[in-house]
Amino acid sequence: MLFVGDDWARDHHDVEIQDQSGRRLGRARLPEGVQGVARLHELLARWLPADAEPDQVLIGIETDRGPWVAALVAAGYRVFAVNPRQAARSRERLGVSGAKSDAGDAHVLADLVRTDAHQLREVAGDSDLAEGVQQLARAHQSLIWDRTRHLLRLQAVLREYFPAALGAFPDLGAPEALALLAKAPDPARAARLSRAQITSALTKARRRDATGKAETIQTALRAQHLARGPVLTAASAAVTRSLISVITTLTSEISELEGEVKTHFGRHPDAGIYLSQPGLGQILGARVLSEFGDDPDRYRHTKARKNYAGTSPLTIASGRKTTVRARYVRNHRLIDALMRQAQSALKASPGARTYYDQLRTRGLTHYAALRQLANRLVGILHGCLKTHTPYNETTAWTHHQHQQTAA
Repeated sequence: MLFVGDDWARDHHDVEIQDQSGRRLGRARLPEGVQGVARLHELLARWLPADAEPDQVLIGIETDRGPWVAALVAAGYRVFAVNPRQAARSRERLGVSGAKSDAGDAHVLADLVRTDAHQLREVAGDSDLAEGVQQLARAHQSLIWDRTRHLLRLQAVLREYFPAALGAFPDLGAPEALALLAKAPDPARAARLSRAQITSALTKARRRDATGKAETIQTALRAQHLARGPVLTAASAAVTRSLISVITTLTSEISELEGEVKTHFGRHPDAGIYLSQPGLGQILGARVLSEFGDDPDRYRHTKARKNYAGTSPLTIASGRKTTVRARYVRNHRLIDALMRQAQSALKASPGARTYYDQLRTRGLTHYAALRQLANRLVGILHGCLKTHTPYNETTAWTHHQHQQTAA
């Protein structure tokens, strides 16, 4: 067995190779890319017997993605993604001086996989399709977050020089709001907008009662308000136009990526199982699939999946004191999708609604009850994936209802 620590950077990798006794066999700085991987193979070949298998090489690295990790997994090596916090604590265990170097980090990682590989999570063998769905789902969600940030910036700018616009357009992200503000980004031009122009924008956005809403918007835009100086107003109007341009582009790209997410997710063999779950549509289903991955051996049991999701409680017991807390070190993209699923499941599933109401009756807050419902839904999803069967409302909740009745 050989144990390798790989401290990666953007353009190079510091590696150290150890044997089973912890003796250092070699170390090197390898370039990123094909040449670096080839040199790593050469280094390992010096110490591996001719009849050795690739899985006799264990590699510790502080990431679980990227072409370098994919190349190591494809070569047959066992790759362990070490959390940076674990590596930092191991560094403190080996030395208390606080010294740190890339070569030293490689030594820590090699030593960690040599002594604690059974405690580490091996990089999952997710399919190429699942990784593609993850790439699209994360990019789609990031664009939505970016759009929200720009909308908040637009709101802040308008509040400084054009507060009437906030009264006229409660939803700044609406198509008619963006169209009219792009055409009239300052109070003077907005006051000159005719009712026909406003009605046209509302009609194009497919709003009901366009005539009545146009009158309300025009009245709000022509109302008296505290004005700012002409120079500041002109500068703010320019900023508003720029922000609207960015928001419009982001909105268009979000729609394009949404179609790509749905297309790729629909090709996955587990898509039907995810879509059968209460509260999961194509976008949320794609996010949950991409963050959980599709390696069937990644989660050995339901508790492992719940712990990774961050929905299960965290117990801290010491002496006579026992505390149960929520998990905050978790995959935030995954927990966001699961909490949204739990919220939607309250309407989609009678069993989920009953379970949530029982938790609320016991005194739990809305968020705590929702998190516990999400935890229950993760367990149901795990069972469906293991048995390759779609969600069934009766099967999912009958056992829990019998427990409640017995209690």
